[in-house]
Amino acid sequence: MARRSAAAQHTRTATPVNRSTAAGASTNLDRVIHDRTRLAIMSALAVNETLSFTELKTMTETTDGNLSVHARKLEDAGYVHCDKSFAGRTPRTDFRLTASGRRAMEKYLDHMEALIRATRRPK
Repeated sequence: MARRSAAAQHTRTATPVNRSTAAGASTNLDRVIHDRTRLAIMSALAVNETLSFTELKTMTETTDGNLSVHARKLEDAGYVHCDKSFAGRTPRTDFRLTASGRRAMEKYLDHMEALIRATRRPK
């Protein structure tokens, strides 16, 4: 295995203060929200008062089963409220963010912004 020059080794091992901040910010991310599908659900609900199951499925480009599983995880965390009703004989499921879900999304976005700031290098 070839050895790197001393300059290359120094560059590789030197870590700016920003990177430790970035690492700390990334470990604080809400793992319930951080999943791609759950983040898509939370984002869609953050900009819409309520969405039906069908609307949410279309927006997140997911299957019925996948959406159900991820929506349930968000509901169990208290981030999403699910309202089941009937329109005539047709079942209807509507979702909305709870106040706790809105706060969790804001906190998640704050952490992501901190991570981005910490990893961007000044120009």
